[in-house]
Parts: sequence; C-alpha cells; structure tokens
Amino acid sequence: MGLNRILFFGTPDFAVPVLDRLLRSPYEVVGVVTQPDRPSGRGQRVGEGPVKRLALSRGIPVTQPERLRDEAFVERVRTLGADLAVVAAYGKILPEPVLVIPPYGFLNVHASLLPRYRGAAPVQRAVMAGDPQTGVSIMRVVKELDAGPVFAASTCPIGPDDTADIVEDALALLGAELLVRVVGDLAAGRARATPQDARSSTYAPRLTKEEGVIDWGRPAQAIHDHVRGLHPWPHAFTFLDGSRYIVLRTTLAGRGPGPERGPGEAPRPGEILCAEADRLDVATGGGDALRLVTIQPEGRRPMSSRELLAGHRLRPGQVFRPA
Repeated sequence: MGLNRILFFGTPDFAVPVLDRLLRSPYEVVGVVTQPDRPSGRGQRVGEGPVKRLALSRGIPVTQPERLRDEAFVERVRTLGADLAVVAAYGKILPEPVLVIPPYGFLNVHASLLPRYRGAAPVQRAVMAGDPQTGVSIMRVVKELDAGPVFAASTCPIGPDDTADIVEDALALLGAELLVRVVGDLAAGRARATPQDARSSTYAPRLTKEEGVIDWGRPAQAIHDHVRGLHPWPHAFTFLDGSRYIVLRTTLAGRGPGPERGPGEAPRPGEILCAEADRLDVATGGGDALRLVTIQPEGRRPMSSRELLAGHRLRPGQVFRPA
C-alpha cells in the first residue's frame, strides 16, 4: 500500500503554509476540508477563509461541512480515496467515522511542544505565560483532544517582545517542513511515534473577549505578556474615565517617578506616572511601570503614545481601570 494521496483539513492563516508546502511536495492533495464561510469584520461580511482561497486558486476541490458526522460528508471523504489526512488548525474535533477512513490515518500539525498546551490556543497561551520558547509537534490524531503519539517536534524561541501572530507565523513555516519530513518517513515505513505523558499535559483553552481586560494589579512583565499573547485578537484593553482603550504594544519601563506623593505612599495600580512626549508610563502591582507604546482609543484608529498624548488630555495621577 503506497502513500501518495492526501486530504487536508485546515481553516485559518496558520494552516496556509502547511497546505502550500504539501502542494509543493511529491504528494497529491486530493481535496481540502475547511470550515464554512463566516461573517467577519465590522461589516460582518461573509468571506472565504485563507485556506479556501489558496485551495481554489490551485484548483483543489473544497468541502465545507457544517456537521462532520453527516453521512454525506463521511461518504465524500471515502470517495476522495486519500491515503492520509493532515489537520492544521481546522477548528473542529474529528469524529471516529471520519478518522478511520484513510489507511495511514490522520496527522495533526499542532503549535506546541506536546503534551504542553493541548487545545485551541497553544501559541497565545505560551506567550501569555511568558514562556521563552515553544514549538510545533506532528502527532497522530486520536479521539481524545491532542493526545495522540508524537512523530516529531521542533522548538522555536519566543522573543521578549514577540506577539502571538509573530510566533504563530514562525511555527506554521516550521511545522510545514516538519510535516513533509514525517509524511516521507511514513511512506518509507520508518516513522516512529512516541506516546505522550498525560501527567505532564496542560490545556490551552480558546480565547475569549473577556480575557482582554487588563488587571493593573499584576506585575508589569505579566501584563506585557498578556498584551503580547492577545495580539492580534482579542486584544488587551482598559478603561479611563469611562472610555475604552485597546492596548496594542507595550514595553517595560522600570520605576517611574510619577506625581508627588506623601512619604511611603505608593502609586496605585493603573495610575499614570508619566504622560509626556512618547512616554505613557503606568504603574503596576509589581512596583514597576509599563510603557504603553501603541494604543487605540474607543472608536479611533491605532496610534502611538506620542499621537495619543498630543490629542488627549492624559496626565499623571489619572488611573486606568478594568471597567
């Protein structure tokens, strides 16, 4: 039994380099399964996802099932005659009737060093945790979420100011190359998978908009990591005088002098310590200040702190709050 025909499951930008690399490999991509088109953006316009656009541009048949257990979809997978299926950020759990169809099974390109960060948001959770590195794993898909044995893994550093999208882009390219290597090993009969240690597993749940609120009582480094991990979605945010400010970029500022205060009186978490030129420094619960670099006031475009201070009357002593 040879391995030549591959069925691809994927939806967002992360999956695009993986599909593109497969299309440039010796293997035939017989079809692409992606999630149905959804409304997005301010106008809530229904548009094609990144994987769908790539597939159609290369003449690859695209299937967008609402329910993966529908017999019509299961039969569609059978008729495509794939030897192997590859999953990269598809976004839905695959049911048993689909998993058993390809003779070589399913491989998943997962953006973490399994068993760490199983789940829907591994890159964002790694950045939010302040991890210095993460990685990508090629694993066999099983019924339990991200619990299958791992064929190969590669590490990737996380820079101190890297945002989640930067890390994710790097992991997508790394995973694409690693995947093709594993597929080659499968085809040659030399692939070996290592079971995960479930006792060491951690979970990376899907992000929610509510997680964006900044808790100024945390240390500056933790808030900085929070902002990085939630970029480009759902973004970190805070409030001042009833107005919402989305915080897009930050940097650590050390200890700022802030406004004059009595002996032993510490600045309040969220208090503006400096608001001049390109310095917008805010006190945190750890004693250090966080410098806001790029901010988006409610209903406005993103702007630098210098632009913001030129057009908004922010001053030391004002306090950003969670709501």
